[in-house]
Amino acid sequence: MPSTATKLGGGTVTLDAKAFEAEFNMAVVHETVRAEQAARRQGTHATKTRGMVSGGGAKPWKQKGTGRARAGSSRNPIWTGGGTVFGPQPRHYTFKVNRKARRVALRSALSVHAERGSVAIFDGGVFDAPATKQAAKLLTDWGIGGKRATTLVLLAESEANAGLSFRNLDRVVVLPVEDAGVANIIGASRLLVSEAALPALVARANGASQEGEN
Repeated sequence: MPSTATKLGGGTVTLDAKAFEAEFNMAVVHETVRAEQAARRQGTHATKTRGMVSGGGAKPWKQKGTGRARAGSSRNPIWTGGGTVFGPQPRHYTFKVNRKARRVALRSALSVHAERGSVAIFDGGVFDAPATKQAAKLLTDWGIGGKRATTLVLLAESEANAGLSFRNLDRVVVLPVEDAGVANIIGASRLLVSEAALPALVARANGASQEGEN
């Protein structure tokens, strides 16, 4: 029997079997989530080595005859105010995950929501203007999840009013469907997709050709 999702406002929507009935692949999901989270890291942290710290050009005291340990610079790492040994330097944390693997991970994440019944569809066109109360009522009527449940709302580019309606609600994240990653989807307690965004989501999961995809 094909998977279905509740349509908020009444009725159900039949979900694409390939995208929403896939076997969960833990290894690929883990790898993809790691890659997405690593790509968000700025990697701008930096420390100064002894060569970067100002001062310390003169030898603090002569090499012999003082009874103290020899020292060549006051910016030695063991001195207060000295440089740092093996400290972090600017770098990037990104690593590649193949397109086919990303698609498998996306299908796995969507299938988890379909199996749990935590995915729903709604008509984003009903928001003629931003209306937070209307958006809150949709989620309340859906009734899936507890007080701490997080909701991910995926919208098409043209549904700006719907985005403005949902974005101020507590524990609700609104994203364009093209920007939603596996980490966003698998980390949400429930998934709310607009009718206009659903075809694009299915196309991403099933590997339909998209411009600029690596």
